Amino acid sequence: MPSFLFDFQQSLVEWATWKGRAALFCDCGMGKTPMQLVWAQNIVQRTNRPVLVIAPLAASAQTVREAAKFGIPCSRSQDGRHAGAQIVVTNYERLHLFDSTTFAGAVCDESSILKNFDGVTKAAVTEFMRRLPYRLLCTATAAPNDYIELGTSSEAIGELGYIDMLTRFFKNDESSLAPLSHAAKWRFKPHAERPFWRWMTSWARAARKPSDLGFDDARFILPPLEERVVTVEAHRPMNGYLFAVPARTLQEQREERRLTIRERCEAVAKSSATATKFVAWCHLNAEADLLEDIIPGAIQVSGADADERKEEIFEAFATCDLRVLITKPRIGAFGLNWQHCHRLSMFPSHSYEQYYQAIRRCWRFGQTSRVSVDIVTTKGEGDVLQNLQRKSAQADRMFAALVQEMQHAA
Repeated sequence: MPSFLFDFQQSLVEWATWKGRAALFCDCGMGKTPMQLVWAQNIVQRTNRPVLVIAPLAASAQTVREAAKFGIPCSRSQDGRHAGAQIVVTNYERLHLFDSTTFAGAVCDESSILKNFDGVTKAAVTEFMRRLPYRLLCTATAAPNDYIELGTSSEAIGELGYIDMLTRFFKNDESSLAPLSHAAKWRFKPHAERPFWRWMTSWARAARKPSDLGFDDARFILPPLEERVVTVEAHRPMNGYLFAVPARTLQEQREERRLTIRERCEAVAKSSATATKFVAWCHLNAEADLLEDIIPGAIQVSGADADERKEEIFEAFATCDLRVLITKPRIGAFGLNWQHCHRLSMFPSHSYEQYYQAIRRCWRFGQTSRVSVDIVTTKGEGDVLQNLQRKSAQADRMFAALVQEMQHAA
């Protein structure tokens, strides 16, 4: 264990290394990158074979820089080629170019990408890791929508498969004949909730602060977070209505967003005018294009940009060469460290994971200023905010349950 790790990080890495196949569900800013690098280095030294770190595109270069800072041999590969026994970093989009038989282990960074049971990425990662003796998952949002999403993490590291987990701990309220239906509603079987959390602590550790693991929080106290809801008025109601009403269905919510693009973007532009550094999160291309037009000096990172262009803009923002960054959570909300920024805006969606991760790019351990978030919405999107609050409460419950059971785990 190198001396640059904090005491709680050493404890987590030691446990994960002895386990061999494990998951670290630690909050943003707790140092998942150095922990996964040290874990990988231990595997390389033990097996004399390479370990692959799979990360989001935006975080790949940052992982290599972190490794250099800590003196850990590490290289980045975008074409599947690598040499020697060392840590190799790539992004999820390039995984198909690599041969799993040449690696002793793999790290899945921001492993919440596995949450979708039917997802192509989930299937590719799970298959790649299936025969590897050493596997590590790292994320702050293990199950952003529902506890049953934890089954895909379990399956990826070789614990219970997704269906086996559902069968053991959950009951389908809709129909036992359609266990994979997206419409199915799952709940814990009677008396199964505590065994479920105990089972999870056999292969996962969770922490939102060092004291969750029995260590001192003194160096990991976050500054205040100010979330301000900015409600704008729609200039015209949705089709078929004489005045604004709550958008109930997904179709109505999408229509509401499109009708209020100008109003919402103007509210963001007003909020960003006095900020020295600002991140504007959006979901639609039309939102990003308009924000770039009306905010002086702002630059957006879009899905159409080449990978090199995305990394160039993210780097410019990280080094303070860019004042206002515009992008979507699915592009830039994972793995990046922007403690130099403490002002941002968001348009809410039903994705708690994107909401949480986007805020945590700035509001993370190492931030020294109060972080202000403007949640720009409309009267018709009240149900969206309520859904985010429900998912937030569920995430808090998951962490609390895991921390409680960890105290009794070996």
